[in-house]
Amino acid sequence: MRRRHEFTLAVRRGNRAGRPHLVAHLLPGPVADGEGNSRVGFIVSKAVGNSVVRNRVERRLRHLVRDRLYLLPPGSLLVVRANPKAASAPSTDLARDLDQALDRLLRQSAKGR
Repeated sequence: MRRRHEFTLAVRRGNRAGRPHLVAHLLPGPVADGEGNSRVGFIVSKAVGNSVVRNRVERRLRHLVRDRLYLLPPGSLLVVRANPKAASAPSTDLARDLDQALDRLLRQSAKGR
């Protein structure tokens, strides 16, 4: 995801699941443009660290999400926002938090249908 309105749409209208290292927002698809591909965006603020740390956190999150894309409903939007603790967290902790957040979000979206 690269467009501001997609981030805003997912954060404002989607379901939210917070964990110690990250917060995930999921807007189950299909979204307005009608494409079948799920899209993911990352928010890593300056509170996480300097640019080197922020880029490293984003790369780690991107790698973790890539392995879980098949779980998302087609055409959905997912925004993953890193908390400051993510900078020093081991990958196993980030993966655990991401799995728990996605599990919660997918259960919520299944109830809503």
